[in-house]
Amino acid sequence: MLKIAWSEIFAHSLPEGHRFPMAKYDLLPEQLLYEGTITDSNLFAPEPLQEKYILDTHDAGYWQRLNSLQLSKSEIRKTGFPLSRQLINREVVIMNGTLQAAVFALEFGVGMNIAGGTHHAFTDRGEGFCLLNDIAIAANYLLNHKGIRKVLVVDLDVHQGNGTAQIFKDESRVFTFSMHGGHNYPFHKEQSDLDIPLEEGTDDKTYLKLLNNTLPRLLEQEQPEFVFFQSGVDVLATDKLGRLGMTIEGCKERDRTVLELCHKNKLPVAVSMGGGYSKQIAHIVEAHANTFRLAQQIWF
Repeated sequence: MLKIAWSEIFAHSLPEGHRFPMAKYDLLPEQLLYEGTITDSNLFAPEPLQEKYILDTHDAGYWQRLNSLQLSKSEIRKTGFPLSRQLINREVVIMNGTLQAAVFALEFGVGMNIAGGTHHAFTDRGEGFCLLNDIAIAANYLLNHKGIRKVLVVDLDVHQGNGTAQIFKDESRVFTFSMHGGHNYPFHKEQSDLDIPLEEGTDDKTYLKLLNNTLPRLLEQEQPEFVFFQSGVDVLATDKLGRLGMTIEGCKERDRTVLELCHKNKLPVAVSMGGGYSKQIAHIVEAHANTFRLAQQIWF
């Protein structure tokens, strides 16, 4: 069964100015339920993640200052969010959503989080609307507690997964692959195990050719036992922050490529949604919905 992390806290604990793009966290499950792609039984509401799993990834001093709302003004500004108890509570639930999705993926082949993909969170700081790194936390959980020996992170958000790259720079059991806008945020890039920077305006054909020439080779080369897929839809030409030239159909084919390769190679995959900032919320929801539709079709 396809299991999907979703909670009302994903959208309803955010400050007023951030609620438009975050409305997708409510609209997406509503759309999937309405069209019959999923039922209520597919959704699970994660509890807050236990602190010990956060500390497997994040610096204890940073977590203590974050959790006690004692970040400096500069640190808060870099996150992009006003710091609040509600925001921390939201983040800790999202972290467990991806961790539990990974555990479900071990059982069913795929698990998904309607939120997550917080790949700009470093070991000791937050950036770019990311306070804690859900992919890193879940990957470390699998490595430390589930006997997984090699993880591949496939980060296809338009922004480089700089936090994830930093966290795992000295961890041979995790291979980080990021394909992103070369001239987009973050302007100082970290070094992933493999980075593919894209030119502005990159279209479907160019993007998909690059992905299809790269991902099968990585699977053969690295022999991962688990995949984390950051499936941000800010690659769309309509995205306010993306600067690429992809269509909704091209984005769907991107997701099909990743998910079908995981299925074909019997690789469990946990999917986090990542970014999406098109002016029309319908474009965001449709592009994200395709990811869930494909997972349902391919596995179930």
